[in-house]
Amino acid sequence: MSRFMRWAACAALVVTGCNSAFAQNACDRACLGGMLDRYLAAVIAHDRSKAPLAIGFRQTENAINASPGKGVWHSVTALGKVQRRYFDPVTGQAGYYGTVMEGNDAAIVTIRLRVEDRKLTEAEWYIARADDPGLNGPRQPGRPPANLHNPDYLALHPPRQEAVPASKRVDRATLGRIVDSYFDAITSHDGSIALTHKGCGRAENGTPAPGGDFLPPDPARQPATPPAGSAGQGPPPAAGSRGCVDGLENFNAVMVAARRIPLIDEEAQIVLATAVFIRRPGSPTPRNAASWWFVIDEAKIRTTYTAMFYPPPQLAVPNWPPYYGNWPLPETTVPAPAPTR
Repeated sequence: MSRFMRWAACAALVVTGCNSAFAQNACDRACLGGMLDRYLAAVIAHDRSKAPLAIGFRQTENAINASPGKGVWHSVTALGKVQRRYFDPVTGQAGYYGTVMEGNDAAIVTIRLRVEDRKLTEAEWYIARADDPGLNGPRQPGRPPANLHNPDYLALHPPRQEAVPASKRVDRATLGRIVDSYFDAITSHDGSIALTHKGCGRAENGTPAPGGDFLPPDPARQPATPPAGSAGQGPPPAAGSRGCVDGLENFNAVMVAARRIPLIDEEAQIVLATAVFIRRPGSPTPRNAASWWFVIDEAKIRTTYTAMFYPPPQLAVPNWPPYYGNWPLPETTVPAPAPTR
C-alpha cells in the first residue's frame, strides 16, 4: 500500500484505527537496520534476489540510473573499514556512510535506502573512487587522487554513530534548520550565518579540510600517511587550518541548488543532506554533487563528512524527485579549453 493510500485509509478510520494501520506498516530502527544489512549483503553477493526489492525499485549511482544487478551489484565485493549506519523511522529511510571494496580498491560511499511496506523502493549512491575526476579534472599520472579520495584518513577519523543522550538532543525540525544554515552560509558567502562550532571540521571524500574547495586545489597537499588521531572524533584541525565555513567570501559558487534532507537520525544527531554547487557563469570549475553527513552536538555542527562527485556539464543532477533543479548545463556555460599549439 502506498503512503497516499495509507493516508486515505486513515482518513476513514477513527484515531486508534489509524494508529494501528500505521503501526502495522511502520519500520523502526531495528527493521531499517535489517533492511539495510540485507541490501548490502545482496549487493556483495551480486544477487538481487537476496534483497526485498519492490516492483519499480529505483537505484542511482552518481545520479545515473542503474538497473538492479548492474553497476555496484557487479563491482562491490565487500564492506570496507568504515561502516556507519543511520536510521530515520519517520521517513522510513536508512543510510550507510563509509567505504566499500571493489576488489582491492576502496570507494567512499553514501547509500540512502527507502523502505515502504517492508520493501526497498529506492537506493541512492554517492561514490568517490580514487581515479575519479576532481576540481581540476582527471587524476594526473603519479599524482594523488584529484577528488581528494582518502579512505585511510577516514578510517582513522570516522563520524560517530552512537546514540546521544536524550537530554542533549535537539528535535528533528531544529536539526534540519541547523543544516540549512550551513548551505545558506555558502550561498550568502557569509560564514557567520552557519550554526557551527568554532574550528568545525570538514572531511571531503575522506581528506581533512578546511582547504579543499575553498582554497586553490593542490593534490600534493594531501598527506600520503594519515596523521594519528582518535577514531570517532572527526577530522582534527591541522596547524593553521580554518573552520568549515571560513573563506566563503571567495568561494566559487552562486548557489547551493537541489537541497534535500532525506534522513535525520534523531538518536545519533546525524543528518544526511544532498545538494549541488552551481558555479559562477563562465567558470571552468565543475559543479560538484555531494552528500553531506552532519555531526551535530550542542545544537551546532561539529563536523561534516562527504561523499561527492564532479558531474560533467550535460549530466542532470541530482536526478531524484521532486527534481528540485535537475541541473544539466548548456555547453556555453563552461568555456571550451583554448586550443594548444
